[in-house]
Amino acid sequence: MGISSILSDIKNDRNSNNKNLKDNSPPLPKIDSKEFQKVLDTRRSVRVYTDEEIPEKIVNKCLENALKAPTSSNLQTWEIYWVRSKDNKDKLIKACFSQPAAKTAKELFVFVARPDHWRRNNDMMLDYINTRDNPPNSVLNYYGKITKYAYNQGFLNLFGFLKKLLIFFLGPFRTIPREPTSFSDMKVWSQKTTALACQNFMLSMRAYGYDTCPMEGLDSTRIKKILKLPNKAQICMAISAGKRENKGVYGKQLRFDNKIFIKEV
Repeated sequence: MGISSILSDIKNDRNSNNKNLKDNSPPLPKIDSKEFQKVLDTRRSVRVYTDEEIPEKIVNKCLENALKAPTSSNLQTWEIYWVRSKDNKDKLIKACFSQPAAKTAKELFVFVARPDHWRRNNDMMLDYINTRDNPPNSVLNYYGKITKYAYNQGFLNLFGFLKKLLIFFLGPFRTIPREPTSFSDMKVWSQKTTALACQNFMLSMRAYGYDTCPMEGLDSTRIKKILKLPNKAQICMAISAGKRENKGVYGKQLRFDNKIFIKEV
């Protein structure tokens, strides 16, 4: 099947999905926006923690909530490593430059983007869909053809290069997906999904009365060795967790004027 035909399938698939939408959602619960605002307002990057332990059931619930984050094409190209052994913890603390947020944390986690897992997870999606009664053709088409066009870059990125050429010639005349066309694009794609999981995790911890600190000051190569990760795996961030010490937050939160960042067009 040619690329132009697949692009046409993408357009037709979206139109078909819009026409066949069914409301199968359960009734939505009432949301207390004030409580959610409290979670947002009190989430800070905590640098020093107390000795209080985090109950394991709360850690597991927050990890579960992390995996409820939005994920492109539902391909879930993420992994979360809960670093529990003392030896690995000590190594991870050193890989995070022994910063207080790591040294005083009761728990340490590493969130990893796995763009190299898109094909495996796509196959799992197809396996799941095929277990359902009368799966929609649009869904089978999406995971059977469209994702394989979108995320496959081919040997030595040759297919990605062909997609880039196609975009160059067709882009001025039609709306067309422009990324990913390389493994670098795939890394960005997977990192975005994984970062959303990080935010879910940190907000969940705050909702249960605990705190976190996302750490990008780290040696990603050493962390990959600690976790025995392949080269294509990408460290998104390490996150420490615990109960904040009174002086664990370094100063008031500073945000510049909203008008600098929020644009109405």
